Amino acid sequence: MAGAVLVTGAAGQLGTELARADWPAGYEVVALDRAALDLTNPAAIATIVASRDWAAVINGAAYTAVDRAEGDQVAAWQVNALAPAAFAAACKEAGVPLVQVSTDYVFDGSKDAAWTVDDPVAPLGVYGASKLGGELAVRTSGARHAIVRTAWVVSAHGSNFVKTMLRVGAERDVLRVVDDQRGSPTGAADLAAALRTIAVRLAENPDAPTGTFHFANAGATSWAGFASEIFRQSGLRGGPTARIEPIATADYPTPARRPANSLLATDGLAAFGITPRPWSQALGDILDELIGAAT
Repeated sequence: MAGAVLVTGAAGQLGTELARADWPAGYEVVALDRAALDLTNPAAIATIVASRDWAAVINGAAYTAVDRAEGDQVAAWQVNALAPAAFAAACKEAGVPLVQVSTDYVFDGSKDAAWTVDDPVAPLGVYGASKLGGELAVRTSGARHAIVRTAWVVSAHGSNFVKTMLRVGAERDVLRVVDDQRGSPTGAADLAAALRTIAVRLAENPDAPTGTFHFANAGATSWAGFASEIFRQSGLRGGPTARIEPIATADYPTPARRPANSLLATDGLAAFGITPRPWSQALGDILDELIGAAT
């Protein structure tokens, strides 16, 4: 089976990579941004899902301003919870599989090991709570679905940690970066490739695995460790370099609390034949695009 795949969040990191991913022959990606589809309008969502015979829907759009969400709860819940609910209801009605992207922020970060899909959820703030609301809506909708949680997404597009470090590192010699939050940096292109594989499997095989899955690139680091590797690889490409001074989360207060541990156990992806590569390799591809190949 082939056909059209509806992708939301076209202007974001993930939407950009989904649109330019290498899809199997016969698949067409229709990527919509917020101007083309108002995610706060459930009727508009129902209309677009019913407008053609979609092979699958990938809802990658989200309200991702974690700190701003604390004071903008209505908007966060509209996009992160009510929109997925509308997509799930419409997909159930149309018999279309739904791939819903979620986040490590559904966890409180208190676990020492990587979070599994069966671990209890306990979001620390509005962003995580709203994303969990979206998960619950999809999970209880009756639609065939895959909920894919991810973390620390970066790319050569949009606003993200890699681009921020390169910009600030070009201006300063020393950067203070949090060292007591751990996770797995995730290349948006790698995430897009995984979502493509999952969406195609759901579209083509009625017995394909469904439920909740985790995707992140392999390996663990802190934000400070991530920053150090960014500048190490940047230097090899003739880009900015800076020295990293590790600090504690308490030294960098933010309106929203962050999970101390965002590591995600990705073993469930084996059901789709997906094995995430190391995050440092994904970072290298991003820097190749932003700076140029290493010399």
